[in-house]
This record gives sequence, structure tokens and C-alpha cells, in this order.
Amino acid sequence: MTTTLRPTGPESRTADGRRSRSFALHVNSRPVGAVELVGRPEEGDGPAFGRIAHLYVEEGERRRGRGTVAVLAAEEVLRGWGCTHVEASVPVAGGENAPGAHLLPALGYTERSRHLVKELRTRPGLPPGSVPRPLTREEFEQWWDRGAATFIDGLTSRGFTREQAAARAETSRRTLLPEGAASPGAALRVLTRDGTHVGSLWLAFDPLPRDDVDAWVYDVVVEPERRGEGHGRSLMLVAELECLEAGARRLGLNVFAGNTRAGRLYTSLGYQEAERFYVKTLL
Repeated sequence: MTTTLRPTGPESRTADGRRSRSFALHVNSRPVGAVELVGRPEEGDGPAFGRIAHLYVEEGERRRGRGTVAVLAAEEVLRGWGCTHVEASVPVAGGENAPGAHLLPALGYTERSRHLVKELRTRPGLPPGSVPRPLTREEFEQWWDRGAATFIDGLTSRGFTREQAAARAETSRRTLLPEGAASPGAALRVLTRDGTHVGSLWLAFDPLPRDDVDAWVYDVVVEPERRGEGHGRSLMLVAELECLEAGARRLGLNVFAGNTRAGRLYTSLGYQEAERFYVKTLL
């Protein structure tokens, strides 16, 4: 039997100008699944990342190598589109047994991060002496510069130049925090303990990276000298309080692979995995 990808229509363009095309997965002449691919950005602002935006194999056709062939064929298409890297994600509502949870790592994909989501039901209490307050306009620039430096370091580790990473950071600022500390749709908070600054929180209600959440934690920072004292947990509780106050019931966040301390904290707070994100270099 021969497994192939066959286009189901002409190429189209995504909202940000990337080429996109859908394919049917065939075994001989019989359709058994579907694949959707998105190419690299037209304007070169970093490594040429393409994406497997959707991959589906009919349930009765799984565990027969169909998914493996589909991914490898998708990689060949993306190479032809000039991509040097490919990204893919796996919804993990089914846990470790979710389709694709083992396929991508077996094909050389490295896990980059996970999206976690929590249903908020009860109002939590903060430890005695822990008090949140809004980040002030005067504090914003220093707070932003510190967070942007971490963001830029993360992008350079993925192959971006510092100039490209800095440009992306500036775009994020214009998009997410156009009015600094007073930006609509954002809650920037400082946590104090017994009157001393111990950390900060960036919580957003709009725009959001997922459709199934009402709010998103973009950043949590605990001062280096105050780590290990439980302030990260307190900041996450502040996020929950802010959400409940705003009527937001589903809170999400991203945790990078390898950040085991943060992962344990979020798990202990009741967050559940929603999606895993992977990347692979196309040789």
C-alpha cells in the first residue's frame, strides 16, 4: 500500500501572509486523514519556521504508520517552501495516550513548551503579609526592559539574531501593552511581602493566545534573593483573584520544557495540560 499526501485545493494565505495548503492523506486511492501546512513568514524576521497546523488520521487507521508517513511527507513539502524548521503541537486532553503524543518525539521533534489551563472556582487567600498592588507608570520601563531581556535571550537560543529578537519584543510591546502600565486588557501587578517588593505579575484578558481561556499569565517574576519563599505561588494566587474579580473563569499559561520547578508549582495549583508544542530542524 502507498500512503501519500494529495492537495485538496489551491494554496491560500494566512492573515499574516504565510502560504497555506490543505492535503488529504491517502492510502492508495482511499482517504484516511488530513493535513494542513503553513509556511514561513514572507518577511525574514528570523529562522524559517513552517508549521504542521493540523494532522488527523482516522481512528481505524491509526497505529499503522499513517501518521509517520504524513509527518515525513509534510516535512518534504515545507522544505520545498524554504522552511528550515518545523513546528507542531499536540492537544493532550487525552493525556499521554493522546494521538501524536509519542509520534512527534519518535520522529526527532523536541518539546519546546506546554500550555496549561485551570478552571477557577473558589477565591483563594494570600499568605499573611503578601499584598498586591498595580505596577505604576514610573515602574513600567524598568519592568519592561527586564522582561524583554529574558524574552530576547529565549529567542536567540532558538536561532534569532539579537536584532530580530529585539524587533519581536518591540512588536509584542506595541501589540500587548500599547499604553504601558495603563494598557487596556492587561493587569500588571507588584507583590509585596511585609512592605518589601518580592515579585511581579503580567496578566492579560485580551488579546489571548488561545480561544478556550478567559485570561493568560504572560509573565511571573520573583526577585532572585526572594526565591524559594513561596512568592511564585502567591503571584499565581493574585492572578486567580484578578480573574475572579473580572469574571474570568479559565486561566491559561505557557511553561517551557525544562522548567521543572515552575511545572511542579502549576501542577500543585491544579493546572491541567491543554497542548504540547514541538520543534524540529529540517536537515
